[in-house]
Amino acid sequence: MTMTSMSRTRRLAMLAAAILLVGFHLGLVFSGIVPNLVARPLHLALILPWVFFFATPRGRVAGLFGMLLGAAGIAAAIWIALNADRLADQYGFVETWFQYVVGAVLLLSVLEAARRAIGWPLPLIAAIGLLYAGFGQYVPGEFGHAVLPAASLMGTLTLAEGGIFGQLAGVSVGVVAIFVIFGAVLNAGEAGQGFMNLSAAAAGRLRGGAGKVSVVASALFGSISGSASANVASTGAVTIPAMIRLGYPRRIAAAVEAVASSGGQIMPPLMGAGAFVMVELTGTPYTQIIFAALLPALLYFVVVWFGIDAYARRFNLGALPADQRPSLQEVAITSAFFAVPFAVLLGGMFWIGYTPQYSAALAIISGSLLLLFGADMRMDLARALTRAETALIGAARQVAMIASIILCASIIVGVLAMTGLGVKITSLILSASNGQIWPTLILTALACLVLGMEVPTTAAYVICISVAGPALTSLGLEPLQAHLFVFWFALLSTITPPVCGAVFIAAGMAQENWLRVAATAMALGVGLYLIPIGMVAQPDLIRLADAPVPAVIAALLVGGGCLIIAYGLISVQSLWKSALALILGLGIIYGLPALI
Repeated sequence: MTMTSMSRTRRLAMLAAAILLVGFHLGLVFSGIVPNLVARPLHLALILPWVFFFATPRGRVAGLFGMLLGAAGIAAAIWIALNADRLADQYGFVETWFQYVVGAVLLLSVLEAARRAIGWPLPLIAAIGLLYAGFGQYVPGEFGHAVLPAASLMGTLTLAEGGIFGQLAGVSVGVVAIFVIFGAVLNAGEAGQGFMNLSAAAAGRLRGGAGKVSVVASALFGSISGSASANVASTGAVTIPAMIRLGYPRRIAAAVEAVASSGGQIMPPLMGAGAFVMVELTGTPYTQIIFAALLPALLYFVVVWFGIDAYARRFNLGALPADQRPSLQEVAITSAFFAVPFAVLLGGMFWIGYTPQYSAALAIISGSLLLLFGADMRMDLARALTRAETALIGAARQVAMIASIILCASIIVGVLAMTGLGVKITSLILSASNGQIWPTLILTALACLVLGMEVPTTAAYVICISVAGPALTSLGLEPLQAHLFVFWFALLSTITPPVCGAVFIAAGMAQENWLRVAATAMALGVGLYLIPIGMVAQPDLIRLADAPVPAVIAALLVGGGCLIIAYGLISVQSLWKSALALILGLGIIYGLPALI
């Protein structure tokens, strides 16, 4: 077989697998209730080929091992789905040696899939958790636990809904996958250009216009992308070169894109699917979550906008040239490619009352129909087929990557529940902080920063909230307050060294030293560090739906404090004046509410 025919066969296999994956998840939305122990194992079976079969080969031995493990994992997951009724009657206990083999294959395939997706740290934590579950009875002191029978441990983690196929897997199959598909469909067509054109029309005429275009575009795109790094890679390919051409120092151009792209994750209505994950984990209505998240997200972008304006004054950065700003006709035409699917999505949820998943499925259909057309307003079937293939394969790859991480995290959450370790860690946090809310928040923030270094925002959020959430709520935080706090701080690692993934990508695109970019990004994105704590200092900030006037007052105080601190970090060239701005800003955010 020639290389060309092999490449064609591989492409057809990928396309078939992508159609199967996307069709399965859309079918789940329209088919009604499917048992969890059927849908979740099939979800695993459909994502494994993208990790083990279609990923870039890593050597002959690794490739062969991956093929064998992937095939065994797919077979084990399908066996679970086919025997779901019988396994449900076992109540989480293994009954035969064959079931032990199935369980071992599932654990190994999930761990290796996560390793291939994002590296060693998360699967190592999961593996250590498994060792703790199996041998924790030998651990002295309060962190030991009672003996867990092997039949119960293996059965709960692999044959029931207490481990791999637990609640997080349900979030992956029922929420994350459908919105990843939605984002892939939009990205395959003219929606990305629509985001850029609308942003250029809205902000291009202003001082520092190229940077402000980046903020608006990244806020729009980032809400659907689910990944700050993906946001940088897509919008940054346009905005970073444009900023550099217009005289932006390279460190500032890269930092603007990294900070703006990170903020897209916290921007309603989708928050990179984080809003819907929060719905599943808290039981809070979707509308309440987006209203709670709206003011903090807007404050974040206001602070970034102010920072860009300060840099524009300092470096005399002007507006976008007229020849780089789109015409009104271009804006109107290209904006329709994202406005129509978004209108279907939001109309389905708020006007008709459909579930978010059902509304997203309808939005996917409308977005798919728009792939037939381009900005030239011509219907082109060949172009549409190419775009459809791009959307299908892009969606499958992204679903597989995120699912690999979430399913691995499910092992950790299952171990925490079975061993009682989650309660013990909560007690440790409370003990270390002496039962005080602010030390507990600092410890939680550090945990989110460390965990977020190696996993995407949503996965870091669900693991951190599983461990630290009970400690925060036990100290008086409302559940939604605790979840938003953790969700925001799960983003810290996108711009905070030593990992700062969004910064690395932006620095590479700008050909600038990443440490200089990181320092600038932390100053521009100072709201990411301050606003979550402002949600705790001023709970009214997230009560826009119930108490709009106090919420706006809280937003003015938090925003004012953040702007003063940003001014001290960016515009002031004196150390003592910067320190004074920091003290004044913190006083407005945290001290003034106590006096009111």
